[in-house]
Amino acid sequence: MAGTSSFSEGSSVFGGSANLVTAIDTMFTVYKPEVIAVHTTCLSETIGDDLTQIVSKANEDGLIPDGKQVIYCNTPSYVGTHVTGYSNQVAAFVKFFSEATPKKRNVINIIAGWMEPSDMREIKRLTKVMEARTILFPDMTDVLDAPLDGHYKMYPTGGTKISDMKLTGDSKFTLGLGHSCTEDACIKLENKCKVKFEMLDIPIGFKATDRFLMSLSRHANLPIPDSLSDERGRLIDLISDSSKYLYGKRVAVWGDPDTLIPLTEFLVSMDMKPVYVVTGTASKVFDARMKEILKDIPEAKFKNGELADMFQMHQWIKQEGVDLLIGNTYGKYISRDENTPFVRFGFPVADRPGHNYFAKTGYEGGANLVKQIMDAFLDHIDRTCLEEKFEFQL
Repeated sequence: MAGTSSFSEGSSVFGGSANLVTAIDTMFTVYKPEVIAVHTTCLSETIGDDLTQIVSKANEDGLIPDGKQVIYCNTPSYVGTHVTGYSNQVAAFVKFFSEATPKKRNVINIIAGWMEPSDMREIKRLTKVMEARTILFPDMTDVLDAPLDGHYKMYPTGGTKISDMKLTGDSKFTLGLGHSCTEDACIKLENKCKVKFEMLDIPIGFKATDRFLMSLSRHANLPIPDSLSDERGRLIDLISDSSKYLYGKRVAVWGDPDTLIPLTEFLVSMDMKPVYVVTGTASKVFDARMKEILKDIPEAKFKNGELADMFQMHQWIKQEGVDLLIGNTYGKYISRDENTPFVRFGFPVADRPGHNYFAKTGYEGGANLVKQIMDAFLDHIDRTCLEEKFEFQL
């Protein structure tokens, strides 16, 4: 469920406190949620609305029922990107929910970065195969991809339970997946509850997945089962079978820094050449990792921050073309203009249904991505090749 600030001219002058208090009262009275999460908009931030004061006043006036909770964070639209807002909200989960007791539990927290619910589902599957006790948060599985079963539910049954969120303060360790989205939450959890953490890439591609599983194995004190080694072997076999189409291909990629880092590494590990990499989110980690990953591709260019946009990407491609585009929906315009194969990747994909059901994380997600890349290449070859080259075989 989502509410709106519904600012009028009066609210724009005098502030949104009355709107928020009314919304809190209405939502608890009519819809009866356990938690209301509030995040600010650019107008409320510009006015200077004080969320702490407003929520405290609502509580003092008895508008927040016993056992219910209002959590909040600041997300002005003119600071950073959606990644910044996501990071702030995840850190707010730790601030308002995580609790520490003297007894630590043999549980590993996994803080998920900005990814599809299918990616989160695959991460949960990997931990289940390893028989590791984990708490994943945020968890959008069975929320953004809830099944259609013919029964109305006001609230989906999926997601992270509040009781589990509170227990994150007693976990023995935390794995943060993606620096830009989860590092602030990891630091806050360590400072608040003394839970140590390790930062990892989102497990996209076999190298990042290797690191994730080895870290989980080390901190949970569990072996990596043979079944996951077999999944890895099947991914490597698929890459090997596809190598004559992948080797040396120039690729342009764009999106969020936490997904671009492991994606670029995966492309390089398949002997492809990600020559242009762009993210609109400023990140020092992104710069450092790109220098490391692309060190053997001298023609590679990468950029992050406000001036790193699709116009910049298109200019680079105009100067020297690429064989493949990988990124979110906005790349379709470049794909059409340049007649270049295009693989949709990222969260969300706005112009094609179904992407939220097919993971890109883990070894099986890596295989899904290789299949998409191969389909894009071979479809393009079929469309553009001479008649005598239009064959029925690889």
